[in-house]
Amino acid sequence: MAERLSIPFAVGGGVASVEEARALLRAGADKVAVNTAAVRRPELVRELSEVFGAQCVVAAVDLKRDAELGWRVFVQGGKEATGIAARDWLPRLAGLGAGELLLTSIDRDGTGEGFDLDLLRLASDLGVPVIASGGAGAESHFLSALEAGADAVLAATLFHEGTLPIPRLKAFLASRGQEIRPC
Repeated sequence: MAERLSIPFAVGGGVASVEEARALLRAGADKVAVNTAAVRRPELVRELSEVFGAQCVVAAVDLKRDAELGWRVFVQGGKEATGIAARDWLPRLAGLGAGELLLTSIDRDGTGEGFDLDLLRLASDLGVPVIASGGAGAESHFLSALEAGADAVLAATLFHEGTLPIPRLKAFLASRGQEIRPC
């Protein structure tokens, strides 16, 4: 796939060791994303960062609002709740050497109601780039996420279904003063 893509890309899903990450990076991935394995063994984030550099390490975090914890961390593709609060986990990931935080709001994912801006604000001052995921439904949602502190935004359904063409979104964001990679 790396030979056909002209953009940087990250690979995740089951990455649980330096050796697995090395194989993915050698195969052409620019970054590796870890979630469940990082929760199970947080030192993995530090190991990956030390071996490959923080710029290669994306800490993916699936979160759901929780009355007790604020936002509760989930693993196993958002299916298994942990007792970990985002307010504790996100700074720890940054301290372990994560180069980016990919935050997916389980509550918002697939709703089209917009990104969880409070969650983005929580993470925006950690000194690590934040990628917003979960909830995009309109051009304005992307702008709101960026204004709330996200460094990048992620969506799938809008693009896969052709609801929102990427060039149109880029033009909208550029017209609102956002720095955008050329199409």
